[in-house]
Amino acid sequence: MVKALVEISDDANKMLMIVKAEYGLKDKSQAIDKMAEDYRELVFKPRVKASYLKRLDKIQKGRTIKVGGVEDFDRRYGLKK
Repeated sequence: MVKALVEISDDANKMLMIVKAEYGLKDKSQAIDKMAEDYRELVFKPRVKASYLKRLDKIQKGRTIKVGGVEDFDRRYGLKK
């Protein structure tokens, strides 16, 4: 674990206290860890590739098959005995 001595603004200190209280954390270092974790999920979560979006668009524009109810599905694909 890394230890650091930092100077923060009064507003940042208030935010840390709010996060600390909201999540029932023991100290401000845990609040900073929580904020970093939330930031990572918000900013760095996986993004969808452009190639996938093109493929999805092609699928959505493609021909659809009307299946109907369960009985129609079973009959169409030979699942009924």
